[in-house]
Amino acid sequence: MIERYDSRIGVITLVSDGKSLTELKFGEPEESTNNQDLPIFKETRRWLDHYFSGKKPNFTPPLNPQGTPFQKKVWQELLKIPYGETTTYGAIAKCINCRSAQAVGQAIHRNPIAIIIPCHRVIGADGSLTGYASGLDIKQRLLSLEKGSY
Repeated sequence: MIERYDSRIGVITLVSDGKSLTELKFGEPEESTNNQDLPIFKETRRWLDHYFSGKKPNFTPPLNPQGTPFQKKVWQELLKIPYGETTTYGAIAKCINCRSAQAVGQAIHRNPIAIIIPCHRVIGADGSLTGYASGLDIKQRLLSLEKGSY
């Protein structure tokens, strides 16, 4: 099931298995949508409404991202990054006992639930903004939103 959400930084596509959110990505849905009454979409829209109004959401909708066990471990670590803060690929690697920040970066790049699983909060060791599947402009806008300057 697919739903469209219009955010202040562009169209977002929500994908669900009927009970949990399985994807959240920037861009137009590839197929028509009409699932607005589905509870998971209502809850996700409520989360996004809070987030895009500049408020830290105090709940997380049910998530069911599909990936390898390693990817899921990295994505779980991303959920621990506090709203408005950033961390590095190396710091995440250290937290999960992985020797490769690059492997962590590859897992982050495959995060299927952007924003809610906050891969935009991961930056380079030197403080620079590094890769983001939806583009560095979106990453900067999300970080600025969380710092109250967007």
